[in-house]
Amino acid sequence: MRRLPIESSVLASTGYDPEIAVLELEFRSGEVYRYFAVPPSVHAGLLAAPSAGRFFTQRIRDHYPTEHA
Repeated sequence: MRRLPIESSVLASTGYDPEIAVLELEFRSGEVYRYFAVPPSVHAGLLAAPSAGRFFTQRIRDHYPTEHA
């Protein structure tokens, strides 16, 4: 999946595949996680959020099935 850089102290890049509703996040630590069944509106919200790290914590982490890539 192609990821694009994101301005965040927590996240380095993000990618999203709307056909399979998978969000991929690369953290500043270098770790990559995939989140499944993520609606397009959540990805759009992440990109538009004033704080991507806070949005991740409140709206993504612990809300969707996850896989460490």
